[in-house]
Order: sequence, then C-alpha cells, then structure tokens
Amino acid sequence: MSLQDIRAQFRRNAVALISLFIAVTGLLYNTWRNEHSEYNRNQRRASFEVLIQLSELQQLVYLSYYDAETSDGSIFRRGWSKVLIIRDLSAVLDKPLPVRADELHGVWDNQWTGLEKHQKDSLNAIEGAIDKLRADTLEKLKELN
Repeated sequence: MSLQDIRAQFRRNAVALISLFIAVTGLLYNTWRNEHSEYNRNQRRASFEVLIQLSELQQLVYLSYYDAETSDGSIFRRGWSKVLIIRDLSAVLDKPLPVRADELHGVWDNQWTGLEKHQKDSLNAIEGAIDKLRADTLEKLKELN
C-alpha cells in the first residue's frame, strides 16, 4: 500500500474519522462533567449536613453551659453523637475539613467535662473548634462551582 493510497483512503473516510473523533471527545467530556458534578453534589450535601450538626452541637453546648441542662447527662451523650457524626461526614470532604473535625473531636474529648462544671475555658475551646470548622465548611461551599 503506497502513501498515495493511504491519502486517498483518508480523504474518502475523513468525515467518518472526524465524526468518530467528535463522538469520543464528547463522550469523554460528558463523563468528566458528570463526575465533577457528582463530586460537587457530594461535597455540598456533606457540607450542609456538617453545618446542621454543628448548629445542633452548639445548641447542646449552650444548653449545658448557660441553662445547666446536665442533670441526666444525656446532653453530653448527644454531644458525643454529634461530634462523631461530624467527624464521619467530614471524612468525605476535602482538606482542611477532616483535620478541623478531628480537632473538634479532640477538643470535645478534653473539654466536655468542663462544660458540666461550667468552666468558661471549656466553653471557649469548644466554641472555637466549632467556629473554625463552620468557617472552613462555609469557605468550601463558596469554592464549589
């Protein structure tokens, strides 16, 4: 087969080759776009759920510190539940959110008993960890496109 035959074959099949190239390129782009959209949906959904859980945790913190609603201890068990859910949800999120959730877990682990004793330092430490995670979560939501 000579070079002239190859050129002739290419000319005869140029439309088919171009169509094949466009179809494959479109399929690749569509797949990439769907994956990117799914990633954004997952990030957005998990971020919203983290924000909801953070607000519920903050309510529990305020109830225990300001309203002294600690007689049966259930507030702290619910607080642990919220902290663990937040940490689990943040595992699917981008950095620094998993790190911030681990920090919140550590602060809660070290400070929850201080809430029971109405220690201002414990309240400040827990509020600070919640605020950092909330701010980073909101920043992540702003970045999504």
